[in-house]
Amino acid sequence: MHWLWRSTATEGRRLLRILLLRVCAVSADPRELIGQFPVSGELSRFDGYEQWSNNMRVTKCLFVGLAVSLVMSVTAITTYAADDGLITKPSRYSVKETVARFEAAVKQREAAGFMVFTEIDHVDAAKKFGLDLRPRTVIVFGNPKGGTPVMVKTPLLAIDLPAKALVWEDDEGKVWLSYNSADYLYKTIYPRHGAVPPPTTAPFAQALDEMSDYATK
Repeated sequence: MHWLWRSTATEGRRLLRILLLRVCAVSADPRELIGQFPVSGELSRFDGYEQWSNNMRVTKCLFVGLAVSLVMSVTAITTYAADDGLITKPSRYSVKETVARFEAAVKQREAAGFMVFTEIDHVDAAKKFGLDLRPRTVIVFGNPKGGTPVMVKTPLLAIDLPAKALVWEDDEGKVWLSYNSADYLYKTIYPRHGAVPPPTTAPFAQALDEMSDYATK
């Protein structure tokens, strides 16, 4: 679904650009703009129309341009927004720094049961087979203190847990941090295995938000 949303957003931006070009490419010749109006052939009859038509053309360009800019800005932001439970935030740091900051944020909550299990570097795996890949580092983390009792009752939950965060770089060199939302964990993953979710997702959602903010802002 994520790739489909990105493709749709890209196509939408392309069509909006075409619309802007078509609207703003209207001829400055007032006769083309007011061809439906009866005229007597006197050039003076067009003087007022010419000024009006030019003003209208500029106004339409401004409005359409504003609309295009707004939609493109929104799609650029929402391209990596929550999609099927996936939350993605832009990072102001490098991939290495973002990974280090996220892990530090997790370790700061050790008293509450959080820990970092391991890292998975997809770039190293790609290099082993002579392939190039932009940075993609998966951080496996979780809360064994809270999750173990549930896993005892629901062994298959272990195939989806612990939780993961992905720090990655796009084709423009921008760094992002992605992770599954607390709602997705408790309302999709837990029911998948018949596990009983906690009464509220708020505490874990807040922890994820704070840790990811620390890593990226």
